[in-house]
Amino acid sequence: MKQKQLKRLRALGKVLFAAYVVFIVYFLLFSDWYGRTGVTATYRYNLELFKEIKRFIIYRRELGAFAVFTNLFGNILIFVPFGFFLPMGSKRRSFFVTLFYSFGLSLCVEIFQLITKVGSFDVDDLLLNTIGGVIGYILFAVCNMVRRHYAAGKRKKSGKR
Repeated sequence: MKQKQLKRLRALGKVLFAAYVVFIVYFLLFSDWYGRTGVTATYRYNLELFKEIKRFIIYRRELGAFAVFTNLFGNILIFVPFGFFLPMGSKRRSFFVTLFYSFGLSLCVEIFQLITKVGSFDVDDLLLNTIGGVIGYILFAVCNMVRRHYAAGKRKKSGKR
């Protein structure tokens, strides 16, 4: 891939990343659809790892499929684009950088929810969101590997190195 095309791809990654961050901040903190309709009187938090995950699995029939899917898989899926776009728009494409920033953004969201009493602080959400960021990075790495393989094949056919 030519340098000019690579710069365009990185610029696209930065624009998509910025748009995604705006979306995720709105969705996780202010969206009525996600239950952010008002402030509660008390602080709500869960500091026990896997407590809410187990609860959603045990009471899946009572809670309903949508609630279970939203809590367990939604927290993963919402961070997959973060893990994909972060290395796409950045020169640092490290697994550990993506892991760190995924955890960091999730921690900021959870702390904001705790302080503002909108939603709740949940260590299970930290885990699930971070897993989503890591899955996004893995998808980026696979796509990047395929792109490089394809570009190397094109160079080989044209006789360029």
